Amino acid sequence: MAARDLPRSDVALIDGFTDHLALERHLSPATVEAYRRDVSQLAAFLRRARRDLPGAGIDDLRRFLAQLTSLGYARASIARRVGAIHTFYRWAVSSGVVAEDPAALLGRPKVISRLPVVLRVAEAAALVEAPDAGEDASEVESAVVLRDRAILELMYGSGLRVSEVAGVTVDRVDLDRGRVTVVGKGDKEREVPLGDPARQAVVAWLRVRSVLAPGKGDELFMNRRGGPIGPRDIRRLVGRYGRAALSGRRVTPHTLRHSFATHLLEGGADIRAVQEMLGHASVATTQRYTHVSRSRLFEAYEQSHPRA
Repeated sequence: MAARDLPRSDVALIDGFTDHLALERHLSPATVEAYRRDVSQLAAFLRRARRDLPGAGIDDLRRFLAQLTSLGYARASIARRVGAIHTFYRWAVSSGVVAEDPAALLGRPKVISRLPVVLRVAEAAALVEAPDAGEDASEVESAVVLRDRAILELMYGSGLRVSEVAGVTVDRVDLDRGRVTVVGKGDKEREVPLGDPARQAVVAWLRVRSVLAPGKGDELFMNRRGGPIGPRDIRRLVGRYGRAALSGRRVTPHTLRHSFATHLLEGGADIRAVQEMLGHASVATTQRYTHVSRSRLFEAYEQSHPRA
C-alpha cells in the first residue's frame, strides 16, 4: 500500500516522526528512510483493519508481527520493526499524539548473534588485487578496473562502510598525510588511515578519473555514466570480484570491513583504536571481532599442536 493510500493523519504523523529523527536525533538519511518504511508498513496493516496509528492497541501490534512471521520474515527483520514501533510510539507519547504507549508490552524476538564472516589475509589480498583490465581493454574498461581496485583497497585498507565509500569526495582524501575523512552513521565525521596500497590505488584512479567523469562532480568515485557511484553499484562489484577471486565464497562490502577489524586486532591493535577507525559509537560493537580472533586462535591450536 502506497503512502497516498494511508489516512492523511497517519501520513502526517509519519512525516513528523521522521522529521524528528532527521532534525533532532540527526540520524542518517538511510536510517530515517528505514524507520519510515517500517512504520508505514504498520500503518498499511492497520488501514486494512480499519484502524490508524493513534488508535492501535497491543493486540493490533501483535497481529502485525504475527503476519510478518507467517509471511516468512526473518527474526532480525521482525526485531527491527519492533524497534521502529517502540521508537515511534515513544515519540508519539512524548508529542502528545497518543495518551499511552501501546507498544510498552511488546516483546522483541530473540535474534541469534552470528559472528561476522571474515576473510583470511591471503584471501583479502586476492580479492583486492582481483581487478585486472588485460592488454586489450578499452580506455573506459581500464579506468573502471582502476576505480574498482581503489574501492576494494579502501574498503579493506580503511574499513569503510559501503555508504562511506560512495559518499567520499576528492577533497577529503589527503594523499600526502595518508588520511581519508568520511561521514558515517549519524552524520558523524571521522578521519581514518589510508594505507600505502590504498593510497597508490587512489592515485592511479585519480589519473584516469576524467575518462568516466570529465569535469563532473566532487565525488571520488564515479559510475560508467559519469554520475556518482552508488552503494548498490559497489555491492555488485564486490560480489563480482569475490566470486571471481574466491570461488564458493559469498563476499559483501561488510565482509571487507569485518576483515579489516579482525586483522587489526589479530595484529595487536588496541580495541579502542579499532573502535575509532570503524566509527562505532560503543566499544561493545567492536568487541565481537575479538570473538572471531579467539575462534581463530583455537582453530590454529587444533590444526598445529600435536596434542590438540
